[in-house]
Amino acid sequence: MTAFRGTYTVLITPMTADGKHVDVPALKKLVNWQIEEGIHGLIPLGSTGEFLSLTPDERQLVIETCVSTAAKRVPVLIGTGAEWTDECVRLSREAEDMGADGVMIIPPFYSTPTDDELFEHYRKVGEAIGIPIMVYNNPATANVDLKPELVARLSRIDNCKYIKESTLEVTRVRDIIELCGDRMTVFAGILGYESFWLGAQGWVAVCSNLIPKMSARLFELVADERDMPAALALYKKMLPIVRWVGGHRYVAASKDGLSMMGLPVGKPRAPRLPLPDADVADLRRELARLELLDSIRA
Repeated sequence: MTAFRGTYTVLITPMTADGKHVDVPALKKLVNWQIEEGIHGLIPLGSTGEFLSLTPDERQLVIETCVSTAAKRVPVLIGTGAEWTDECVRLSREAEDMGADGVMIIPPFYSTPTDDELFEHYRKVGEAIGIPIMVYNNPATANVDLKPELVARLSRIDNCKYIKESTLEVTRVRDIIELCGDRMTVFAGILGYESFWLGAQGWVAVCSNLIPKMSARLFELVADERDMPAALALYKKMLPIVRWVGGHRYVAASKDGLSMMGLPVGKPRAPRLPLPDADVADLRRELARLELLDSIRA
């Protein structure tokens, strides 16, 4: 299997206007557009995909739609995080059976497991599937922190080959690479530009829902071309959108932004609320500045 590398979009899940169903035609269009724009990979059913707000049947529909539409043009990793280890195993096996290229797994997010419990959690999933695991460290939402020393332990599990590192401590990238060597490939979760220069081989990005071409190009400028002036200029151009989809509004801003760009994808499911009107106007101005309004054609 080719190693995962580059900018991967953690996809929103399009909903019908009434919010009651997954909008399959919109999801197909989103997947195709992302690939046409040059994105390197896709990750449905992450936090941005509202994985905790979908029924089991809706999850399967999202997986089937993304895998079949991508058709091996880019890797598709499925978010399979769960509070119960057995459920995480089941979801990961389901993703593998449905054709996923890998899974992304956030730690159990309520029980605050110890390091030993976390190791056993990932070990059991790793032994149950034959596709790579991207460990997802996001202490702000998971209530546990996978520190570099624990990541080094996890890297000894055969299928734990990748990590999405979503803290604001860019030195984590340096430390994970130092402790794990080639056993663990680091993807940035937040600090894409900064992490690339320290050796991260990818970025799991929210902003690439809206700006996939720029997000993919940023990685290429740093990792492949080592062109710091061009990369920094592009990063500064992208930064308002990166900030817009940061913080608590990441789902709402991504969905409203896509709708402004010509691809209606509905609103977030409760308890999330849509963007306030003032924020909608500000986001529209930023998209207009980048000439992205109505840029996704039928």
